[in-house]
Amino acid sequence: MEKEKPKKQEKKEEHEKHEKYEKEESLFRIASTDIPGKLSIYAGLTKIKGISWAFSNAVCKTLIIDKNRKIYTLTDQEIQKILDFIKNPNLPKWLLNRRRDIETGLDKHLITTDLDLTKAFDIRRIRKIRSYKGVRHASGLPVRGQRTRAHFRKGRAIGVSRAKVKPGKKK
Repeated sequence: MEKEKPKKQEKKEEHEKHEKYEKEESLFRIASTDIPGKLSIYAGLTKIKGISWAFSNAVCKTLIIDKNRKIYTLTDQEIQKILDFIKNPNLPKWLLNRRRDIETGLDKHLITTDLDLTKAFDIRRIRKIRSYKGVRHASGLPVRGQRTRAHFRKGRAIGVSRAKVKPGKKK
């Protein structure tokens, strides 16, 4: 014969189950990016702009964190440790996204808004000095040698478009 669990214990287990589900479904903020708690650390870090799969893997390996753990299991100290490492990574140069910065000459890794701002400043600089790439950016043409007949166009029609005939009117 099975013993029935006391009602208090059943409620406690149910409450813990519900709490875990809530944590799993909630969002966690890392580097000003919302990351779903149900994702693994490996996949969750890639949601941050500027962090690739390779960089995410390097973070997990360097900090000795199991990359298959879920984001919701991270403590505040672990999140802070990850943030500190992302801001100042001690990784090989080839893994960083800003090598030999133009102003400082340093190797950096930029994320989120810093990455967007730096990219905008770079484009503005090459437009200002009127380099070939800058002129192409200013004209809205492909910069990296793509064909101009069809492949760079997004949302634009190719060739001549006919006027649409309105319903109810005949020629």
